[in-house]
Amino acid sequence: MNDDIQFNRDFRCEYGVMEEVAPRIRRIVAENPGPYTFMGTGTYVVGRGRVAVIDPGPDYPEHVDALLKALEGEEITHQLITHTHIDHSPAAKAVKERTGARTYGFGPHGSGKYAEGVQVEAGGDMDFTPDVTMKDGDVIEGAGWSFQCVHTPGHTSNHLCYNYREENALFSGDHVMGWSTTVVTPPDGDMAQYVASLKMLSKRDDAVYFPTHGDRIKKPKPYLRALIIHRKMREGQILGCLEKGATNIPDMVASMYDNLDPRLTGAATQSVFAHIVELAEKGAINADGEITLSAVYELG
Repeated sequence: MNDDIQFNRDFRCEYGVMEEVAPRIRRIVAENPGPYTFMGTGTYVVGRGRVAVIDPGPDYPEHVDALLKALEGEEITHQLITHTHIDHSPAAKAVKERTGARTYGFGPHGSGKYAEGVQVEAGGDMDFTPDVTMKDGDVIEGAGWSFQCVHTPGHTSNHLCYNYREENALFSGDHVMGWSTTVVTPPDGDMAQYVASLKMLSKRDDAVYFPTHGDRIKKPKPYLRALIIHRKMREGQILGCLEKGATNIPDMVASMYDNLDPRLTGAATQSVFAHIVELAEKGAINADGEITLSAVYELG
């Protein structure tokens, strides 16, 4: 399925236990493993004494309890949210109630699309609105640490990565993960924006990535190149399917994905659809009506 990318799935963790993963960077993993979350949501803590928390995680009381217990004697001053999927942002509410720590993020779920007049379907953390709204290039400063915000729409329209400037490390959320490719689900997910964000990141010089799921990515640039090539390959596969007479998305998925875990059929379907939306917008393919998951397609 993904022989063109070298994934790293050699990741172990002990749930509820804070681990130091790099100088001044700690991680505690929520017990929410699954086909979309890998071993679970990794909540990062940066700094000592007065700290920032990145992606507090799902609304699991036991995860919040473990996080706060591990930080006894320290103060959470900032909560940084990469995006508003339910395994990333919901715990921010409980953390704020118990610590007073304000939240920082791009905006509510779908906020990157609402400005374009796109009505985003429910499915994310619809209750989350950051206390402080951040945009690309903004800087967040704390006690001996600072972050620059990097807007990376594609997985979601409100996705932010955070560059930890003192270590030149990028907290990449779900935009770039070492264990798997990223699911892109229209209408909030946008394949054209996703690939553009990958290309933008490839021009940066971040030394290491810390995704929310899985282990660090030690060599970001070649990995980003592989992801970009992979997306171009998928686009070519779709055009090849149409040439061979596979004109609907279920047939394309069956042709494009070998030995697909049945639990990931929905993710594969959405990613193919995201590519189709982009191809249709470019005029490379046409639909028999509206561009939908159930439409029949042909070459443009």
